[in-house]
Amino acid sequence: MRTLTIDGKNIVDDGPCYVIAEIGHNHQGRLETAMEMFRVARECGADAVKLQKRDNRRLFTRAGYNKPYEHANSFGRTYGEHREFLEFGWNEYRELMDYGKEIGVTVVATAFDIPSAEFLAKLDVPAFKVASGDLRNIPLLTHIAEYGKPMIISTGGASMDDVNRAHDAIMPVNPQLGILQCTAGYPAEFEELNLRVITTFRERFPNVTVGLSSHDNGIAMAIAAYMLGARIVEKHFTFNHTWKGTDHAFSLEPEGFRKLVRDLRRLNVAIGDGVKRIYPSELEAITKMGKKLVAARDLPAGHTLRREDIAIKSPGDGLPPYDIDKVIGRVTCRPLKEDDDIVYEALNGSESWLELAAS
Repeated sequence: MRTLTIDGKNIVDDGPCYVIAEIGHNHQGRLETAMEMFRVARECGADAVKLQKRDNRRLFTRAGYNKPYEHANSFGRTYGEHREFLEFGWNEYRELMDYGKEIGVTVVATAFDIPSAEFLAKLDVPAFKVASGDLRNIPLLTHIAEYGKPMIISTGGASMDDVNRAHDAIMPVNPQLGILQCTAGYPAEFEELNLRVITTFRERFPNVTVGLSSHDNGIAMAIAAYMLGARIVEKHFTFNHTWKGTDHAFSLEPEGFRKLVRDLRRLNVAIGDGVKRIYPSELEAITKMGKKLVAARDLPAGHTLRREDIAIKSPGDGLPPYDIDKVIGRVTCRPLKEDDDIVYEALNGSESWLELAAS
């Protein structure tokens, strides 16, 4: 059975969904906001919260770092200034890791480059996330794999060849792998979610935990994903859709995130074991709505039952209608009033039996 263990919690096929609140940079560069988001995400039921770590000067080309970035979502004049404004350093990360432990939520992070992976490894993060944009970055994937920590990779904008390549590079080094179906649209259009890829991943990678990184609006697709076998769901989390930043518009606010976790937890119980059974809670309702066999009119003793002598009426606390062929042709041994239950104890068997008994 496939199993992925993150911070002591086992993620298995017959268990609940592991839910990650993707905070990313929705904290807007404020440590206090990040801590409050951790707390509320935990109250909503998240198993983990996720941040993003970049070494911006080494990650971007000089032209990319210095590119003007002046629009509604910018926190700086250039893209580099924007990214640096949102970036937490060692002290902030250390405080956030400690706070996560204090309130009982696992803190994980996406490493966008090798220096950031080294930074997170020194923090002893319990698991690493790799974003869709780095699925083809085999040097980064193998570098992170060598830490021996659980890894979760997203697959947005990728072909199956890309996913196979990443899987085959990681697994010989570190078999603690989760693969998430993802569509790298922000937000993703419903017709491009392709949730059946979850089934494809489960069949292709029988030893890997499969999940969904969901950039769509709403919570329903995560529920569908669980039914298809996803056992990790990652959803972006915010306090306010209108805050400055590109991710807020398709992130879940606390009430939506709470409902997501609630429904996933219910689903884990509701999915059951596949054995059809009758539950005690059903008996009263099914008896009230069900049907039984009763006399359609007053019937004398010694009467051979015909179909027109039998009515099918509620409640269903007597002989079930599927037994009707077993009583047609049998003989009453006592009178029956209209609506009296037809029961085997009121029947002698057949007219010929009565004739034999009389002789």
